[in-house]
Amino acid sequence: MKTTSVVHLYGDHIDTDVILPGKYLNLYTPEDLGPHCMEGLDPSFISRVRAGDVIVAGKNFGTGSSREHAPIAIKAVGISCIIASSFARIFYRNAINIGLPVFDLPELVAAVKNGDEICADVTHGLFEINSITYQAKPFPPYIQGIIQAGGLAPFVKKQLTSMHQKNI
Repeated sequence: MKTTSVVHLYGDHIDTDVILPGKYLNLYTPEDLGPHCMEGLDPSFISRVRAGDVIVAGKNFGTGSSREHAPIAIKAVGISCIIASSFARIFYRNAINIGLPVFDLPELVAAVKNGDEICADVTHGLFEINSITYQAKPFPPYIQGIIQAGGLAPFVKKQLTSMHQKNI
């Protein structure tokens, strides 16, 4: 998947409580969570974000509680991927499990400015900003399959359906 979009730049240690404040934990659908994405840090984010945009952040993005609500809200607003210097481990796993691509790419983080245009080739882990191309480690085929299926649950369902059809 290749897109050209806008960068939304954030700093270090962005925790899940500012990505999606705790008062919204009683919500569970992407349609309900999305409108509150980044509300605890950047209330104007929701009015600026467009489908395909990219979040770029510093160290330890997604730190804090292990709630899956935060990456679901980010995906719900149409963010195509997140690029950070590093991620909190549980956030990283939750993002992959819901089909949201996340990349460790500190060199890009150091070079980008808020509002920059970015050309993102998520499949190959290639990102171009200001005529400079950055290469992230691409996902292995198994993880690519999870992302392309839209998350772990749809991926497993697809695998089980395929296995069932072969046994009929």
